[in-house]
Amino acid sequence: MKDHKELTIFGIIVAAFLALFWLPVGSPRFDGAILEALYLTRWYAREHVLLCLIPAFFIAGAISTFVRQGAVMKYLGPDTPKPLAYGVASVSGSILAVCSCTVLPLFMGIYRLGAGLGPATAFLYSGPAINVLAIIMTSRILGLEIGIARAVGAVSFAVIIGLMMHFLFRKEQLERKGKMILPDDVAVRPLWQDASFIGAQIGVLVFANWAPAQTDSGIWVAVAGAKWILSGLFLAATLWMTWRWFSKDERKEWLESSWGFAKQILPLLLGGVMVAGFLLGRVGHEGIVPSQWIADSVGGNSLLSTFVASFVGAFMYFATLTEVPILQGLMGNGMGAGPALALLLAGPALSLPSMLVIHGVMGTRKTVAFVTLVIIMATIVGYAYGMFAGA
Repeated sequence: MKDHKELTIFGIIVAAFLALFWLPVGSPRFDGAILEALYLTRWYAREHVLLCLIPAFFIAGAISTFVRQGAVMKYLGPDTPKPLAYGVASVSGSILAVCSCTVLPLFMGIYRLGAGLGPATAFLYSGPAINVLAIIMTSRILGLEIGIARAVGAVSFAVIIGLMMHFLFRKEQLERKGKMILPDDVAVRPLWQDASFIGAQIGVLVFANWAPAQTDSGIWVAVAGAKWILSGLFLAATLWMTWRWFSKDERKEWLESSWGFAKQILPLLLGGVMVAGFLLGRVGHEGIVPSQWIADSVGGNSLLSTFVASFVGAFMYFATLTEVPILQGLMGNGMGAGPALALLLAGPALSLPSMLVIHGVMGTRKTVAFVTLVIIMATIVGYAYGMFAGA
């Protein structure tokens, strides 16, 4: 055993030495990829940490601290009737309209409180995928047919993937349920106060990240123009409720819980964004993988090109709504309708950074199953749509 351990250490040292020895420093593509990794990470820190992740950490901390476990088990637990559980998971996820990284603290919060694996993963998929504004933009820019296909596919995926995850890991879920010790579900304050407190924080998250008007809809334009006023009102309401409704010990517990989510998730996300930037670069820029390879691989409507679009999309990081102009450019260069839909169904819901965090919550087997289900389903639906659209 000791010899094997020493041999492993020796192998790691040799591999690290050879990697450093042959490091292609000075190569324009390698140096450019390093810069892309840093640029993308800086952009992510500026655009998503303050307005997306920090509110999400506080919401997750509030869910973990103030939401009674019995309420989660009632609506999202493994014994909840499936129409209710998956309906609640899909609707609550879609209301947030966040990116694949921002939904992670919220997913972690409800999963730790006892939500069943199926409803929890339905929520995990639905948050970034079922985005009303993104679907409207898709319809206006890429065409009504693909917009409708995206909407129907995303809603269906949330339910089907959740049910498949429940089926694949039902034995583990039974064991988890047997080990779970439910505390006395005693209400400290009225339910409407806890709901209002979390709802106000969700208001901050949603309106602070409201995209600039990309449509001529009067409502969207009006909200975009008043986003900071609305965000400020919800923030003021959150602070008022924090001061008036919660004790000093409760506020401390909430902050500690929020900090726990932050220190567990943030390093993985930033590391994942850096790796994604190194591999694929930012929009319109080159990473270590030439973008022309990807453009050439997703041309037409073949099964292979649809799979490549689904697979690459699952690992890329898409900020909310950025997938539409990216696809517009790719479709202008020959990308088929099938691969485009596959990327729309897999890309916003997953990313390399989110996979790292999901792995920390669910473990390797469940993470691989979840990612595989998303990629396979996106490929099948995208290919079928490509055949239909090309008929």
